[in-house]
Amino acid sequence: MNTSQVCITIAIVVYLLFVLGVGVYFSKKNNNVGDFYLGGRKLGPFVTAMSAEASDMSSWLLMGLPGVAYLTGIADAAWTAIGLALGTYINWLIVAKRIRTYSHHIDAITIPDFFSKRYHDEKNVLNAIAAVIIILFFIPYTASGFAACGKLFGSLFGVDYFWAMVISAIVIVGYTTLGGFLAASTTDLIQSIVMSIALIVVLGFGINAAGGWSAVVDNASALPGYLNLSQTYDPASGSASPYGLLSKCSMLAWGLGYFGMPHILLRFMAIEDKEKLKLSRRIATIWVLISLAVAITIGVVGYGMTQAGAVEYLDGSNAETIIVRIAGLISQHGALAALVAGVILAGILAATMSTSDSQLLAASSSVSQNIFRDFLKINMSEKKSMLTARCTVIAISVIAVLFASNPDSSVFEIVSFAWAGFGATFGPVMLCALFWKRSNKQGAIAGMVIGAVMIFVWKYAVKPLGGAFGIYELLPAFLVALAVNIIVSLLTTPPEKEVGQEYEAYALEMRK
Repeated sequence: MNTSQVCITIAIVVYLLFVLGVGVYFSKKNNNVGDFYLGGRKLGPFVTAMSAEASDMSSWLLMGLPGVAYLTGIADAAWTAIGLALGTYINWLIVAKRIRTYSHHIDAITIPDFFSKRYHDEKNVLNAIAAVIIILFFIPYTASGFAACGKLFGSLFGVDYFWAMVISAIVIVGYTTLGGFLAASTTDLIQSIVMSIALIVVLGFGINAAGGWSAVVDNASALPGYLNLSQTYDPASGSASPYGLLSKCSMLAWGLGYFGMPHILLRFMAIEDKEKLKLSRRIATIWVLISLAVAITIGVVGYGMTQAGAVEYLDGSNAETIIVRIAGLISQHGALAALVAGVILAGILAATMSTSDSQLLAASSSVSQNIFRDFLKINMSEKKSMLTARCTVIAISVIAVLFASNPDSSVFEIVSFAWAGFGATFGPVMLCALFWKRSNKQGAIAGMVIGAVMIFVWKYAVKPLGGAFGIYELLPAFLVALAVNIIVSLLTTPPEKEVGQEYEAYALEMRK
């Protein structure tokens, strides 16, 4: 190793040891599964905001989004970012306080648990279906994070992609299994700060290395459609393609995913004082707007650096390593700069970890709490429940590592599929559960199942037809699932009297 690599390694190792230390610290505060999965509902407003958004903005913020902007220009990335920003704000505005109030009222500690108790599903069929869906879509989602780590270390140190991915997974699993939700939320706060530092430093250095902002704009403007929100650049042909209304709606549809994201909804459920959610909403929205804008700009700046000869041209999934390449350049300017580069690379790890830890916890709770205890009625002591939860985290991680074993996998593509899956399956059910007294268990089950089926059907059978059918699978699947939920609820027996009374009590509390 040369001096710069040593300094980078030191920075990353210190960071990894720190997050493991956080896990050890909070392991002593988990007295039961409620603490492990929801932190005893003790999160403050700042931690709630930043942990929700750090767990949302996974490795694709520092790898996937800049990579898309680098290759094809700003249209795809910008319309996706606009959809995400709107989705973030609306989710905080209309869902956060409601799910905190309702879940506390019925004593639910996981999303499947909330659905089951909301509709008085005594057989826990809804609980089990929701748990299976969480496992189904969180495995590829978690795999995308592991893949990002593998690409990071592989491109930086030239080490084998698979083993780099495995080592990163071990660290994430380590502090998550030890500290549970409180450890994940606290490290998410820290990771959001590290991610912010990484974005700012990379942007400033990149602009300078590209020859200044005017040079960046000139180089980008030379490509047809690169800086146009109504066109997209095709690197294969070197020409621009129209970016029409259908494509814009497709990317804006990313915002619908927020209504069904278990790891984000859990943060809403965990805040100690629901009246401070307004402060959390403001913090979260501002951070999201700034981070998304900077990430897209880094992609454009990266292309400018390529034109200036500072970075070689990156094609395909390699474009997702642009920030890694910039960090490598920074590390060549002395020991202090190398340490800064290490912090930047730790930021990519932070982005990955902040999502992966939350996903692992949600998937773990689905197995140990929702399937074993609620559906299969396996009675376990608190100690055995905690052990089962931790073993589940490890098992899911192993499957995710195998899923991400292909080094050519695209972080952005994997995330988009899993995002669509949760948005279409849980989003419509969550909105009906929180806003519609007449919605019932049959509608929830039908909507959830149809949403999951539609994701696969549209992506693998309809979308390849192209044209109008090439729209992002989340939008049609979400709309169909919502329609099914409403229609089935209206055609079947109304909810039991007790269910209606609980809803009225929740609604009354919301009006106070």
